[in-house]
Amino acid sequence: MRIFRGFHHPGIAPACALTIGNFDGVHRGHQAMLALLNSEARHRGVPSCVLTFEPHPRDFFAAMARKPDIAPARIATLRDKLTELHRCGVDQCVVLPFDARLASQVPMAFIDNVLVRGLGAKYVLVGDDFRFGAKRAGDYAMLDAAGQERGFDVARMNSYEVHGLRVSSSAVREALGAGDMDRVTALLGRPYSVSGHVVHGRKLGRQLGFKTLNLRFSHWKPAASGIFAVRVEGLGPEPLPGVANLGIRPSLDPQDVNGGRVLLETHCLEWPHGLGEEGAYGKIIQVELLHKLHDELKYDGLDALTAGIRKDCDEARAFFASTRRQTTRDRI
Repeated sequence: MRIFRGFHHPGIAPACALTIGNFDGVHRGHQAMLALLNSEARHRGVPSCVLTFEPHPRDFFAAMARKPDIAPARIATLRDKLTELHRCGVDQCVVLPFDARLASQVPMAFIDNVLVRGLGAKYVLVGDDFRFGAKRAGDYAMLDAAGQERGFDVARMNSYEVHGLRVSSSAVREALGAGDMDRVTALLGRPYSVSGHVVHGRKLGRQLGFKTLNLRFSHWKPAASGIFAVRVEGLGPEPLPGVANLGIRPSLDPQDVNGGRVLLETHCLEWPHGLGEEGAYGKIIQVELLHKLHDELKYDGLDALTAGIRKDCDEARAFFASTRRQTTRDRI
């Protein structure tokens, strides 16, 4: 998949089959839409293209209103969103910066400047609740009429349901907030995961006897938080069981390397000896959050913290043991 920041690049395809959206989480509804997009692109002999936005438009408007609480919790980092779009077979993705200029663009200007001249759209697929342009004034009927005038087809896809429930990013956020990882998996069609480069942290876990792999979650408001039993990919030929904390660690001092940012701190229950003590730094890993153990807890001191981590490790081991027993029974 080719990725572009904005559409003023010579490498962008001169024509495409296009869909537009935030695609936070790339859930099963998104996947169904992308499958249809790819099919339509093949029939027309053009590449499939996703137009998405960074930051999320609601992040932008929350910042403008100085009301950060109204911003949506983020399911996925941009890296993970792009990875899932690639897995869905998308040929091209254009990440458009959402700023004041774009927010103030009237619907017809968006159609002409972005869809027609910028991306050469020959087919545009949108969801049933699609709105666009300044003050969300544009809708499907306006887009369809413009397509007939400007020479591109427009289609609308109805909501996707699982067990009678509409699949949406809001539903995924709700399930992550509740720690219902089985429901999250059903909505996404895969376990929820976070990936990234392993970065240096405070190394407090190492001092306590629980070495951690630290990933920074780029958004300040993750949809999930707490302590999880996890599975780590990218450190060897087999996934590794572990326990992880996703949340905001308060800085110990103004010079703290974490700077109060959201971290996913993962302790592998089985550390690969071949990596050595420093071998994981800089590697790209994927951490699947399989089962929530509990919310973040505040401990009175390092002894209490050490005991808490040890208990979390024991509970994670119990989870993996029960999962293996269930898998064995299912095979029998």
